[in-house]
Amino acid sequence: MTACAIEGGSAGAAATADPEAEPEPEEPVEPAMPAEPAMSAKPGEPAGADGEAGEDREAGQAREARGDEEAEASSTEGDARPHADDAPLPGGFTLTADGAYAARLTAAPGPPGERAWYPERWTLDGPEPYAVPLPLDQPEEPDSQVAPLADGRVLIRRRVADRQMFSLLYPTGPGTGELLLGAVGCAEMTLLPSSPDGRCVYALSAGEHESSLWLVAGGAFGPEEVARIPGRCSGGVWLDRAGRILALDRQEPGGGPVKAVAVDLGRQGEVTPLLQIAPGSDDRLLLADADSGLLLLRSDAPGHDRLGWGVLGSCLPVRFPECLRLADVAVTPFAVQPGQMLMPESCAVALRIDGAQGSWVGVWRPAGRQLHQFAAPLGWVPGAGYWNRDGVLRLPYANGATPCGVALLDAPEDVEPSSVTGRTGGGEGGPEPSGAAATPSVCKPVPLGQAPLHRAARPD
Repeated sequence: MTACAIEGGSAGAAATADPEAEPEPEEPVEPAMPAEPAMSAKPGEPAGADGEAGEDREAGQAREARGDEEAEASSTEGDARPHADDAPLPGGFTLTADGAYAARLTAAPGPPGERAWYPERWTLDGPEPYAVPLPLDQPEEPDSQVAPLADGRVLIRRRVADRQMFSLLYPTGPGTGELLLGAVGCAEMTLLPSSPDGRCVYALSAGEHESSLWLVAGGAFGPEEVARIPGRCSGGVWLDRAGRILALDRQEPGGGPVKAVAVDLGRQGEVTPLLQIAPGSDDRLLLADADSGLLLLRSDAPGHDRLGWGVLGSCLPVRFPECLRLADVAVTPFAVQPGQMLMPESCAVALRIDGAQGSWVGVWRPAGRQLHQFAAPLGWVPGAGYWNRDGVLRLPYANGATPCGVALLDAPEDVEPSSVTGRTGGGEGGPEPSGAAATPSVCKPVPLGQAPLHRAARPD
Protein backbone atom coordinates (compact mmCIF):
# COMPACT_ATOMS: atom_id res chain seq x y z
CA MET A 1 0.00 0.00 0.00
CA THR A 2 1.29 3.43 -0.85
CA ALA A 3 1.85 5.60 2.18
CA CYS A 4 1.67 9.29 1.30
CA ALA A 5 0.61 12.22 3.40
CA ILE A 6 0.59 15.99 3.03
CA GLU A 7 3.17 17.53 5.34
CA GLY A 8 2.52 21.14 4.57
CA GLY A 9 1.04 23.47 2.00
CA SER A 10 0.20 27.02 1.25
CA ALA A 11 -2.29 29.73 0.49
CA GLY A 12 -16.51 -2.33 -22.01
CA ALA A 13 -14.36 -2.64 -24.83
CA ALA A 14 -14.45 -1.30 -28.35
CA ALA A 15 -12.78 -3.43 -30.76
CA THR A 16 -9.51 -4.98 -29.80
CA ALA A 17 -6.75 -6.08 -31.96
CA ASP A 18 -6.66 -8.66 -34.58
CA PRO A 19 -2.88 -9.11 -34.44
CA GLU A 20 -2.72 -11.46 -37.39
CA ALA A 21 -5.30 -9.79 -39.63
CA GLU A 22 -4.14 -8.82 -43.09
CA PRO A 23 -0.40 -8.65 -42.47
CA GLU A 24 1.47 -6.11 -44.53
CA PRO A 25 4.49 -7.09 -46.61
CA GLU A 26 7.76 -6.79 -44.74
CA GLU A 27 9.91 -4.08 -46.27
CA PRO A 28 13.17 -3.41 -44.43
CA VAL A 29 13.67 0.29 -43.86
CA GLU A 30 17.13 1.76 -43.49
CA PRO A 31 17.48 4.75 -41.15
CA ALA A 32 17.89 7.90 -43.19
CA MET A 33 20.54 9.40 -40.97
CA PRO A 34 24.25 10.19 -41.11
CA ALA A 35 26.81 8.75 -38.72
CA GLU A 36 26.39 11.84 -36.57
CA PRO A 37 22.72 12.91 -36.80
CA ALA A 38 22.36 16.63 -37.35
CA MET A 39 19.66 18.80 -38.84
CA SER A 40 19.49 22.52 -39.51
CA ALA A 41 16.61 24.73 -38.45
CA LYS A 42 14.76 23.40 -41.48
CA PRO A 43 15.36 19.88 -42.75
CA GLY A 44 17.35 19.85 -45.96
CA GLU A 45 19.37 22.98 -45.15
CA PRO A 46 23.04 22.60 -44.20
CA ALA A 47 23.70 22.46 -40.50
CA GLY A 48 25.49 25.45 -39.08
CA ALA A 49 25.08 28.74 -37.30
CA ASP A 50 24.29 30.89 -40.36
CA GLY A 51 20.55 30.22 -40.22
CA GLU A 52 20.33 30.33 -36.43
CA ALA A 53 19.69 33.34 -34.25
CA GLY A 54 22.27 34.15 -31.58
CA GLU A 55 21.54 34.93 -27.99
CA ASP A 56 21.54 38.70 -28.59
CA ARG A 57 18.98 38.42 -31.34
CA GLU A 58 16.85 36.09 -29.24
CA ALA A 59 16.92 38.54 -26.37
CA GLY A 60 15.91 41.39 -28.66
CA GLN A 61 12.97 39.46 -30.08
CA ALA A 62 12.02 38.40 -26.58
CA ARG A 63 11.79 42.01 -25.41
CA GLU A 64 9.30 42.79 -28.14
CA ALA A 65 7.25 39.64 -27.59
CA ARG A 66 7.31 39.19 -23.82
CA GLY A 67 8.32 42.47 -22.22
CA ASP A 68 11.48 43.91 -20.75
CA GLU A 69 11.37 41.97 -17.49
CA GLU A 70 11.64 38.49 -18.93
CA ALA A 71 14.06 39.59 -21.63
CA GLU A 72 16.37 41.06 -19.02
CA ALA A 73 16.25 37.79 -17.09
CA SER A 74 16.99 35.80 -20.24
CA SER A 75 20.00 37.87 -21.34
CA THR A 76 21.52 38.54 -17.93
CA GLU A 77 21.25 35.04 -16.52
CA GLY A 78 21.99 33.42 -19.87
CA ASP A 79 25.39 35.13 -19.96
CA ALA A 80 26.11 34.29 -16.34
CA ARG A 81 25.26 30.61 -16.80
CA PRO A 82 26.39 29.25 -20.17
CA HIS A 83 24.55 26.31 -21.61
CA ALA A 84 26.09 22.84 -21.62
CA ASP A 85 26.17 21.29 -25.06
CA ASP A 86 27.12 17.84 -23.85
CA ALA A 87 25.56 17.55 -20.40
CA PRO A 88 22.88 14.90 -19.89
CA LEU A 89 19.44 16.14 -18.92
CA PRO A 90 18.35 14.11 -15.91
CA GLY A 91 14.93 15.72 -15.61
CA GLY A 92 14.18 15.44 -19.32
CA PHE A 93 12.47 18.07 -21.43
CA THR A 94 8.76 18.64 -20.88
CA LEU A 95 6.28 20.78 -22.82
CA THR A 96 2.90 22.28 -22.11
CA ALA A 97 0.04 20.64 -23.97
CA ASP A 98 -0.13 23.49 -26.49
CA GLY A 99 3.65 23.61 -27.01
CA ALA A 100 3.93 27.25 -25.87
CA TYR A 101 6.41 26.58 -23.05
CA ALA A 102 8.96 23.92 -22.17
CA ALA A 103 11.16 23.27 -19.17
CA ARG A 104 14.27 21.24 -18.46
CA LEU A 105 17.14 20.84 -16.03
CA THR A 106 20.45 21.96 -17.45
CA ALA A 107 23.93 22.82 -16.21
CA ALA A 108 26.97 24.92 -17.04
CA PRO A 109 29.84 23.04 -18.68
CA GLY A 110 32.26 21.37 -16.33
CA PRO A 111 33.35 18.01 -14.93
CA PRO A 112 30.37 15.65 -14.60
CA GLY A 113 30.61 15.53 -10.80
CA GLU A 114 30.83 19.31 -10.42
CA ARG A 115 28.02 20.58 -12.65
CA ALA A 116 25.50 22.87 -10.98
CA TRP A 117 22.03 21.89 -12.18
CA TYR A 118 19.30 24.50 -12.50
CA PRO A 119 15.87 24.75 -14.19
CA GLU A 120 15.42 26.52 -17.49
CA ARG A 121 12.20 27.62 -19.17
CA TRP A 122 11.85 27.83 -22.93
CA THR A 123 9.32 30.12 -24.63
CA LEU A 124 8.32 28.59 -27.96
CA ASP A 125 5.24 30.51 -29.12
CA GLY A 126 6.90 33.85 -29.89
CA PRO A 127 8.66 35.10 -33.03
CA GLU A 128 11.76 33.13 -32.02
CA PRO A 129 12.38 30.63 -29.22
CA TYR A 130 14.36 31.83 -26.22
CA ALA A 131 15.36 30.40 -22.86
CA VAL A 132 15.15 31.92 -19.39
CA PRO A 133 17.40 30.31 -16.73
CA LEU A 134 15.73 29.95 -13.31
CA PRO A 135 18.59 29.32 -10.86
CA LEU A 136 18.27 29.72 -7.10
CA ASP A 137 20.93 30.11 -4.42
CA GLN A 138 21.51 26.36 -4.25
CA PRO A 139 21.93 24.05 -7.27
CA GLU A 140 19.27 21.42 -7.88
CA GLU A 141 19.74 17.68 -7.51
CA PRO A 142 19.91 15.71 -10.77
CA ASP A 143 16.84 13.67 -9.84
CA SER A 144 14.57 16.74 -9.61
CA GLN A 145 11.74 17.06 -12.13
CA VAL A 146 10.30 20.16 -13.80
CA ALA A 147 7.05 20.88 -15.62
CA PRO A 148 5.98 24.14 -17.33
CA LEU A 149 2.58 25.78 -16.83
CA ALA A 150 0.57 27.76 -19.37
CA ASP A 151 1.25 31.03 -17.49
CA GLY A 152 5.03 30.65 -17.86
CA ARG A 153 5.82 29.42 -14.36
CA VAL A 154 7.71 26.18 -13.85
CA LEU A 155 6.85 23.54 -11.25
CA ILE A 156 9.79 21.74 -9.69
CA ARG A 157 9.68 18.52 -7.67
CA ARG A 158 12.57 17.93 -5.27
CA ARG A 159 13.18 14.86 -3.16
CA VAL A 160 14.34 15.67 0.35
CA ALA A 161 14.91 12.50 2.41
CA ASP A 162 11.54 10.70 2.35
CA ARG A 163 9.53 13.74 1.27
CA GLN A 164 8.64 15.31 -2.06
CA MET A 165 8.84 19.12 -2.08
CA PHE A 166 6.97 21.22 -4.68
CA SER A 167 7.56 24.84 -5.70
CA LEU A 168 6.72 27.18 -8.56
CA LEU A 169 9.59 29.12 -10.14
CA TYR A 170 9.26 32.28 -12.23
CA PRO A 171 11.58 35.02 -13.54
CA THR A 172 11.78 38.26 -11.56
CA GLY A 173 14.04 40.62 -13.48
CA PRO A 174 17.58 39.33 -13.08
CA GLY A 175 16.59 36.79 -10.41
CA THR A 176 14.25 33.88 -9.81
CA GLY A 177 11.13 33.94 -7.66
CA GLU A 178 9.92 30.84 -5.83
CA LEU A 179 6.48 30.04 -4.46
CA LEU A 180 6.48 27.09 -2.04
CA LEU A 181 3.46 24.83 -2.57
CA GLY A 182 4.06 22.20 0.11
CA ALA A 183 5.38 18.69 0.60
CA VAL A 184 4.13 15.13 0.40
CA GLY A 185 5.50 12.44 2.69
CA CYS A 186 6.38 9.86 0.07
CA ALA A 187 9.66 8.19 -0.88
CA GLU A 188 9.01 8.01 -4.65
CA MET A 189 6.83 10.16 -6.91
CA THR A 190 6.76 10.96 -10.63
CA LEU A 191 5.29 13.99 -12.37
CA LEU A 192 2.74 13.15 -15.06
CA PRO A 193 2.53 14.89 -18.46
CA SER A 194 1.18 18.43 -18.29
CA SER A 195 -2.58 18.66 -18.00
CA PRO A 196 -4.36 19.89 -21.16
CA ASP A 197 -5.75 22.86 -19.20
CA GLY A 198 -2.19 24.17 -18.69
CA ARG A 199 -2.96 25.01 -15.07
CA CYS A 200 -2.72 21.73 -13.17
CA VAL A 201 0.11 19.28 -12.65
CA TYR A 202 -0.43 15.79 -11.28
CA ALA A 203 2.02 13.31 -9.79
CA LEU A 204 1.82 9.56 -9.31
CA SER A 205 3.08 7.58 -6.34
CA ALA A 206 3.03 3.85 -7.09
CA GLY A 207 3.07 1.11 -4.47
CA GLU A 208 2.93 -2.65 -4.80
CA HIS A 209 -0.77 -2.88 -3.97
CA GLU A 210 -2.07 0.68 -4.38
CA SER A 211 -1.17 3.85 -6.26
CA SER A 212 -1.95 7.43 -5.29
CA LEU A 213 -2.67 10.26 -7.70
CA TRP A 214 -1.85 13.75 -6.41
CA LEU A 215 -2.74 17.22 -7.64
CA VAL A 216 0.51 19.05 -6.86
CA ALA A 217 -0.12 22.35 -8.69
CA GLY A 218 -3.37 24.12 -9.46
CA GLY A 219 -5.21 23.16 -6.27
CA ALA A 220 -6.55 25.50 -3.62
CA PHE A 221 -4.45 24.37 -0.65
CA GLY A 222 -1.22 22.92 -1.95
CA PRO A 223 -0.71 19.26 -2.88
CA GLU A 224 -3.79 17.10 -2.39
CA GLU A 225 -4.53 13.44 -3.03
CA VAL A 226 -7.30 13.09 -5.62
CA ALA A 227 -7.50 9.33 -6.19
CA ARG A 228 -6.32 5.96 -4.88
CA ILE A 229 -6.17 3.21 -7.45
CA PRO A 230 -5.80 -0.48 -6.57
CA GLY A 231 -2.66 -1.97 -8.10
CA ARG A 232 0.66 -0.61 -9.28
CA CYS A 233 0.27 2.17 -11.87
CA SER A 234 2.63 3.78 -14.36
CA GLY A 235 2.48 5.78 -17.57
CA GLY A 236 -0.01 8.61 -17.84
CA VAL A 237 -1.89 9.83 -20.96
CA TRP A 238 -4.65 12.44 -21.09
CA LEU A 239 -7.74 11.41 -23.08
CA ASP A 240 -9.61 14.73 -23.22
CA ARG A 241 -9.00 18.47 -23.55
CA ALA A 242 -10.45 19.31 -20.14
CA GLY A 243 -7.89 17.36 -18.13
CA ARG A 244 -10.51 15.13 -16.54
CA ILE A 245 -9.90 11.64 -17.97
CA LEU A 246 -6.43 10.18 -17.39
CA ALA A 247 -5.23 6.83 -18.72
CA LEU A 248 -2.79 4.82 -16.60
CA ASP A 249 -1.13 1.44 -17.08
CA ARG A 250 -2.11 -0.72 -14.12
CA GLN A 251 -0.99 -4.08 -12.78
CA GLU A 252 -3.50 -5.65 -10.42
CA PRO A 253 -2.49 -6.28 -6.79
CA GLY A 254 -0.66 -9.57 -6.60
CA GLY A 255 0.73 -9.36 -10.13
CA GLY A 256 -0.60 -10.32 -13.53
CA PRO A 257 -0.64 -8.52 -16.89
CA VAL A 258 -0.50 -4.75 -17.27
CA LYS A 259 -3.69 -3.19 -18.65
CA ALA A 260 -4.45 0.44 -19.46
CA VAL A 261 -7.35 1.89 -17.46
CA ALA A 262 -9.17 5.23 -17.56
CA VAL A 263 -9.37 7.29 -14.36
CA ASP A 264 -12.21 9.83 -14.18
CA LEU A 265 -11.06 12.70 -11.95
CA GLY A 266 -14.55 14.20 -12.12
CA ARG A 267 -15.92 11.13 -10.32
CA GLN A 268 -13.45 10.80 -7.44
CA GLY A 269 -11.03 8.71 -9.47
CA GLU A 270 -13.49 6.14 -10.84
CA VAL A 271 -11.55 3.45 -12.75
CA THR A 272 -12.82 1.73 -15.91
CA PRO A 273 -11.04 -0.69 -18.31
CA LEU A 274 -9.54 0.85 -21.45
CA LEU A 275 -7.35 -1.77 -23.16
CA GLN A 276 -8.09 -5.51 -22.91
CA ILE A 277 -6.67 -7.07 -26.05
CA ALA A 278 -6.04 -10.58 -24.72
CA PRO A 279 -6.51 -12.00 -21.21
CA GLY A 280 -2.80 -12.43 -20.54
CA SER A 281 -1.30 -9.65 -22.67
CA ASP A 282 0.39 -6.49 -21.44
CA ASP A 283 -1.53 -3.62 -23.07
CA ARG A 284 -0.07 -0.16 -22.47
CA LEU A 285 -1.32 3.17 -23.81
CA LEU A 286 1.47 5.44 -25.10
CA LEU A 287 -0.29 8.42 -26.71
CA ALA A 288 -3.78 9.73 -27.36
CA ASP A 289 -5.20 12.58 -29.41
CA ALA A 290 -8.35 14.15 -28.03
CA ASP A 291 -9.40 15.72 -31.35
CA SER A 292 -9.44 12.58 -33.49
CA GLY A 293 -9.54 9.86 -30.82
CA LEU A 294 -6.38 8.22 -32.19
CA LEU A 295 -4.66 5.92 -29.67
CA LEU A 296 -1.07 4.65 -29.92
CA LEU A 297 -0.36 1.58 -27.79
CA ARG A 298 2.11 -1.19 -27.15
CA SER A 299 1.00 -4.79 -26.62
CA ASP A 300 2.43 -8.29 -26.68
CA ALA A 301 -0.90 -9.80 -27.75
CA PRO A 302 0.57 -10.73 -31.19
CA GLY A 303 3.19 -12.85 -29.40
CA HIS A 304 5.80 -10.15 -28.79
CA ASP A 305 5.80 -6.42 -28.11
CA ARG A 306 4.36 -4.46 -31.06
CA LEU A 307 3.25 -0.90 -31.67
CA GLY A 308 -0.42 -0.64 -32.54
CA TRP A 309 -3.12 1.93 -33.09
CA GLY A 310 -6.84 2.18 -32.51
CA VAL A 311 -9.58 4.76 -32.12
CA LEU A 312 -11.20 5.62 -28.82
CA GLY A 313 -14.84 4.53 -28.80
CA SER A 314 -14.56 2.75 -32.15
CA CYS A 315 -15.85 -0.71 -33.02
CA LEU A 316 -12.87 -1.39 -35.28
CA PRO A 317 -9.96 -3.53 -34.08
CA VAL A 318 -6.52 -2.37 -33.04
CA ARG A 319 -3.97 -2.68 -35.85
CA PHE A 320 -0.24 -3.57 -35.63
CA PRO A 321 1.46 -2.10 -38.75
CA GLU A 322 4.45 -3.97 -40.13
CA CYS A 323 6.21 -0.75 -41.09
CA LEU A 324 6.63 0.11 -37.40
CA ARG A 325 8.35 -3.19 -36.72
CA LEU A 326 12.05 -2.43 -37.29
CA ALA A 327 14.97 -4.70 -36.52
CA ASP A 328 17.56 -3.71 -33.90
CA VAL A 329 15.92 -0.42 -32.99
CA ALA A 330 13.30 0.77 -30.49
CA VAL A 331 10.40 2.82 -31.87
CA THR A 332 8.37 5.04 -29.51
CA PRO A 333 5.66 7.57 -30.50
CA PHE A 334 5.91 10.97 -28.83
CA ALA A 335 3.57 13.39 -30.63
CA VAL A 336 0.32 13.29 -32.63
CA GLN A 337 -0.86 15.98 -35.04
CA PRO A 338 -3.85 17.80 -33.47
CA GLY A 339 -6.89 19.28 -35.13
CA GLN A 340 -7.83 16.29 -37.29
CA MET A 341 -11.44 16.07 -36.11
CA LEU A 342 -12.99 12.68 -36.86
CA MET A 343 -10.00 11.77 -39.06
CA PRO A 344 -7.70 9.63 -36.88
CA GLU A 345 -6.20 7.81 -39.86
CA SER A 346 -4.90 11.07 -41.35
CA CYS A 347 -3.02 12.19 -38.21
CA ALA A 348 0.74 12.45 -38.57
CA VAL A 349 2.55 10.68 -35.72
CA ALA A 350 6.11 11.50 -34.68
CA LEU A 351 8.22 8.62 -33.44
CA ARG A 352 11.52 8.44 -31.63
CA ILE A 353 13.81 5.77 -33.11
CA ASP A 354 16.72 4.57 -30.96
CA GLY A 355 19.46 2.40 -32.39
CA ALA A 356 23.17 1.75 -32.14
CA GLN A 357 23.88 4.94 -34.11
CA GLY A 358 21.87 7.15 -31.76
CA SER A 359 18.36 8.58 -31.92
CA TRP A 360 16.49 9.96 -34.90
CA VAL A 361 12.94 10.87 -35.96
CA GLY A 362 10.23 8.90 -37.73
CA VAL A 363 6.93 10.15 -39.19
CA TRP A 364 4.01 7.85 -39.96
CA ARG A 365 0.27 8.00 -40.60
CA PRO A 366 -2.17 5.19 -39.77
CA ALA A 367 -3.66 5.40 -43.27
CA GLY A 368 -0.35 4.61 -44.92
CA ARG A 369 2.24 1.85 -44.81
CA GLN A 370 5.28 4.10 -44.88
CA LEU A 371 7.60 5.08 -42.05
CA HIS A 372 9.57 8.16 -43.09
CA GLN A 373 12.87 8.61 -41.24
CA PHE A 374 14.87 11.80 -40.70
CA ALA A 375 18.05 12.83 -38.93
CA ALA A 376 17.46 14.67 -35.66
CA PRO A 377 18.89 18.13 -35.02
CA LEU A 378 22.16 18.17 -33.12
CA GLY A 379 21.32 18.56 -29.44
CA TRP A 380 17.75 17.26 -29.71
CA VAL A 381 16.40 15.74 -26.52
CA PRO A 382 15.06 12.41 -27.86
CA GLY A 383 11.28 12.32 -27.62
CA ALA A 384 10.76 16.09 -27.30
CA GLY A 385 8.57 17.76 -29.89
CA TYR A 386 5.07 18.77 -30.90
CA TRP A 387 2.94 19.20 -34.03
CA ASN A 388 0.98 22.20 -35.14
CA ARG A 389 -2.35 21.77 -36.89
CA ASP A 390 -0.78 22.32 -40.30
CA GLY A 391 1.39 19.22 -40.02
CA VAL A 392 4.70 20.85 -39.08
CA LEU A 393 6.72 19.02 -36.44
CA ARG A 394 8.72 21.28 -34.11
CA LEU A 395 11.78 19.70 -32.49
CA PRO A 396 13.46 21.71 -29.70
CA TYR A 397 17.23 21.38 -29.48
CA ALA A 398 20.24 23.01 -27.84
CA ASN A 399 23.92 22.74 -28.71
CA GLY A 400 27.10 24.77 -28.50
CA ALA A 401 26.15 26.97 -31.46
CA THR A 402 22.46 27.34 -30.63
CA PRO A 403 21.51 27.44 -26.94
CA CYS A 404 17.78 27.45 -27.73
CA GLY A 405 16.47 26.37 -31.11
CA VAL A 406 13.53 24.66 -32.82
CA ALA A 407 13.96 22.61 -35.99
CA LEU A 408 10.94 22.44 -38.33
CA LEU A 409 9.96 19.28 -40.16
CA ASP A 410 7.03 19.17 -42.61
CA ALA A 411 5.07 15.93 -42.46
CA PRO A 412 5.75 14.04 -45.70
CA GLU A 413 2.88 12.77 -47.81
CA ASP A 414 2.46 9.05 -48.36
CA VAL A 415 2.52 7.79 -51.94
CA GLU A 416 -1.01 6.43 -51.75
CA PRO A 417 -3.97 8.65 -50.77
CA SER A 418 -5.62 8.34 -47.39
CA SER A 419 -8.27 5.70 -46.82
CA VAL A 420 -10.26 7.97 -44.53
CA THR A 421 -13.27 7.67 -46.84
CA GLY A 422 -13.64 4.05 -45.75
CA ARG A 423 -12.38 2.36 -48.94
CA THR A 424 -10.51 -0.85 -48.28
CA GLY A 425 -7.02 -0.88 -49.72
CA GLY A 426 -6.24 -3.64 -52.15
CA GLY A 427 -2.94 -5.00 -53.25
CA GLU A 428 0.60 -4.53 -52.10
CA GLY A 429 1.60 -0.95 -51.37
CA GLY A 430 -1.96 0.30 -50.97
CA PRO A 431 -3.21 2.05 -47.87
CA GLU A 432 -3.75 -0.09 -44.82
CA PRO A 433 -7.42 -1.00 -44.34
CA SER A 434 -8.91 0.72 -41.33
CA GLY A 435 -10.34 -2.40 -39.74
CA ALA A 436 -11.38 -6.03 -40.12
CA ALA A 437 -14.33 -6.96 -42.30
CA ALA A 438 -16.01 -8.96 -39.56
CA THR A 439 -18.46 -7.08 -37.38
CA PRO A 440 -17.36 -6.95 -33.71
CA SER A 441 -19.67 -8.42 -31.12
CA VAL A 442 -20.19 -4.99 -29.51
CA CYS A 443 -21.02 -1.99 -31.69
CA LYS A 444 -21.16 0.91 -29.29
CA PRO A 445 -18.51 3.29 -27.91
CA VAL A 446 -16.91 1.32 -25.08
CA PRO A 447 -13.24 0.75 -24.11
CA LEU A 448 -11.06 -1.16 -26.55
CA GLY A 449 -11.34 -4.88 -26.15
CA GLN A 450 -13.99 -6.93 -28.00
CA ALA A 451 -12.62 -7.95 -31.40
CA PRO A 452 -11.71 -11.63 -31.78
CA LEU A 453 -8.02 -12.53 -31.90
CA HIS A 454 -7.95 -14.47 -35.17
CA ARG A 455 -7.29 -13.74 -38.82
CA ALA A 456 -10.16 -11.79 -40.28
CA ALA A 457 -11.53 -12.65 -43.70
CA ARG A 458 -10.54 -10.14 -46.32
CA PRO A 459 -13.12 -9.19 -48.94
CA ASP A 460 -12.29 -10.07 -52.54
